[in-house]
Amino acid sequence: MRTPALATAALTSVALLSQTADAAPSADDRPSLEEIEKKVDDLYRQAESATEKYNAVKERTAKQRKRVDTLLDDVAERTQKLNEARGELSSFAAAQYRTGAAAPDTATFLLADSPQDYFDRTQLMDRLTGRQKEAVDDYVTQQSETMRKRQEATRSLETLTESQGDLRTAKATVQRKLADARELLSRLTAEERARLAAIEEREQEEAARKAAELARRQAEQRAREDARQQEDGTSGTSDTSPAPAPAPVSPSAGSSYATKAGKAVAFARAQIGKPYVWGATGPGSYDCSGLTQAAWKAAGVDLPRTTYDQVDAGTTVPLAQARPGDLVFFYDGVTHVGLYVGNGMMIHAPKPGTYVREESVYYDGESSIHSVVRPA
Repeated sequence: MRTPALATAALTSVALLSQTADAAPSADDRPSLEEIEKKVDDLYRQAESATEKYNAVKERTAKQRKRVDTLLDDVAERTQKLNEARGELSSFAAAQYRTGAAAPDTATFLLADSPQDYFDRTQLMDRLTGRQKEAVDDYVTQQSETMRKRQEATRSLETLTESQGDLRTAKATVQRKLADARELLSRLTAEERARLAAIEEREQEEAARKAAELARRQAEQRAREDARQQEDGTSGTSDTSPAPAPAPVSPSAGSSYATKAGKAVAFARAQIGKPYVWGATGPGSYDCSGLTQAAWKAAGVDLPRTTYDQVDAGTTVPLAQARPGDLVFFYDGVTHVGLYVGNGMMIHAPKPGTYVREESVYYDGESSIHSVVRPA
């Protein structure tokens, strides 16, 4: 299924907005319902693409914030050690001043711009005791490391600030696309909604027919594979044979993948009815990649956050050999993903304004399917 009836007919306003303020559009200028549907679909697809980019920047920003916090903690600890080293040198200087012995050397050292500058001028190290030399060495080391960590923290803060700017930009892009969609939706007519609902119903029926055909092909392939195994007297598929077609997943299915996939599918099924919210990872709402990540996490498998990374987090298999638990990716930009559950169906979080649901992998046409990936 593509866009809900409330989403699609709205794009009539695209033609209206393209007219001049004082020019009334004629009936011939109005786009067809198919054109309206495509334009709305494109708008939501752009919003979903922007959402995945937002997710990527958000994840990077969170990692950078954690790194900055770690660096600042390290700088604070090193500063404390530097102060302790400086305090020990100060005690030496005070003792030398009271006894009148080499007071200028240590005092001058403490007042110098840097320890190395003073060493170059006075060769203080030659006149210090072993304990004093150790204290000076420790001071020099602490000062150098503290300065290096401060510089590193400064660079990380600059990078974090840049990422936060990117995050705001990505967020604004998503919000702008969704605002445009809401504006278009507000201009629907009752007649357009009814006509477009009929078009979408036909598309759903076609998607269901293709899903049933896929399930039939998978069942036939599974039967052929079972027959081959019986003839060969084998208990499993050889390394050179095609991957088996999907079978019902259960912990007793006899494979590690089937066990994990069963948990992932069960988790996803329990989320049906929860709203799509861009950037959400649960438990109350999800976007598409947030749902698949959470489902496989419930099975003990850590997937990356975005569709762009999830598509590389496993082995690509043909759609005809898809098993429950596999990830089905859509569109050339790999901007959408669903969790395959068998029989040509998947569970996914479609787009803003919808809920997590189970539907045909052909919900947006056969050409929209990009690839199938087995993550575990």
